[in-house]
Amino acid sequence: MNTRIIGFILLFLGVALILYGVYSSFNIFNSKTTVPQIFTPAQIQKVQINGNDLQTQLQGMIPLASLMGDLAKFFNLATWSIFMGILIFAGAQISSLGIKLIK
Repeated sequence: MNTRIIGFILLFLGVALILYGVYSSFNIFNSKTTVPQIFTPAQIQKVQINGNDLQTQLQGMIPLASLMGDLAKFFNLATWSIFMGILIFAGAQISSLGIKLIK
């Protein structure tokens, strides 16, 4: 009888982990909350330099800064997805253990 209670607790704990992972991922991918910032884009310092050649090189680096910001966002979303995949897998394993204890 005691193992059945522990089994139900593990089952509900595993389902709760899965539901939390799905709910938080749903909020992030619908832009209701922000992604945790693990990767931050590098800040490019603007330097005042005399000369046309260097000025054109700095102008060419501005799209690079935008690309670095987009890559940081992509890596943050990829990291979040991997973490949620691990969390959902852990919830499934905990629920499976709970089901085995109930039987």
